[in-house]
Amino acid sequence: MEKYIEKFMRYMEIEKNYSTHTILNYKLDLQNFSRFLSGTELEKIDYLMLRKYLAVLKEKNLGVRSVGRRLSALRSFFRFLSREGYIKANPILMLSSPKLDKHLPSFMTEEEVYKLIESAFAKNDLDLLGLRDRAILEAFYSSGLRISELVGLNIDDLDAISGVVKIRGKGKKERIVPIGEAALSTIKKYLDKRKKQTDAVFLNNHNRRITTRGVRDIVTKYLRIAGIKPGVSAHTFRHSFATHLLNRGADLRTVQELLGHANLSTTQIYTHLTTERLKSVYDKAHPRA
Repeated sequence: MEKYIEKFMRYMEIEKNYSTHTILNYKLDLQNFSRFLSGTELEKIDYLMLRKYLAVLKEKNLGVRSVGRRLSALRSFFRFLSREGYIKANPILMLSSPKLDKHLPSFMTEEEVYKLIESAFAKNDLDLLGLRDRAILEAFYSSGLRISELVGLNIDDLDAISGVVKIRGKGKKERIVPIGEAALSTIKKYLDKRKKQTDAVFLNNHNRRITTRGVRDIVTKYLRIAGIKPGVSAHTFRHSFATHLLNRGADLRTVQELLGHANLSTTQIYTHLTTERLKSVYDKAHPRA
């Protein structure tokens, strides 16, 4: 089983160009399945065995999304095995995935975002860490970045003249998104003041590229200072970015491009959050409103 998993990992990395994070998660999920098989030969894996594995996952009280992710890894794996001729029939074709509950993402109001960013106000241009922290918050909200995308930003990715930034997103896909003047200005002040010259835009206290954990700690710090409601995280900036654009009249496909979503259906979840926008359009357009 292990040799087939390794073949699949190489396929994902070389041919599919998946991110390191995705490849690692798939590998862990497949190794978990391999342990469940306890030496069963690949050709003897059938539909009933997969049903038993699904039952074991449910007994562990895993969430529906966790079970769905593991089944997704198995589907991709068996599809690969079938296409490459390692198995004669794909046993997972008849197995249905658990129905996922739709969770509406939380978001901040525009006032909360402004309050949060202002809480990281650098007292003066000599306050290097204050400039960095505010630049991080500004960049999050200005461009709707994922935390991994912000951490991976390099100085060469910034185009101050055009007001855009190059983002390396999921699956190593690149996209160009606008970045606001407030974010660019604060980033420039931070870079000008920073002594350490390196490719990375944001550095930690040891002058190395900041980590995702470091960014989360910074956001948590200012959430506490600003007194923002519980349940807000670094990723909430991305939800807020999308929601505020839609509320102010942006079309769904534009927001899809800005967020780097491969499918419009992923972006459509934000339409559930724009009630005020719907009411506004309704009031203006309906003759009996």
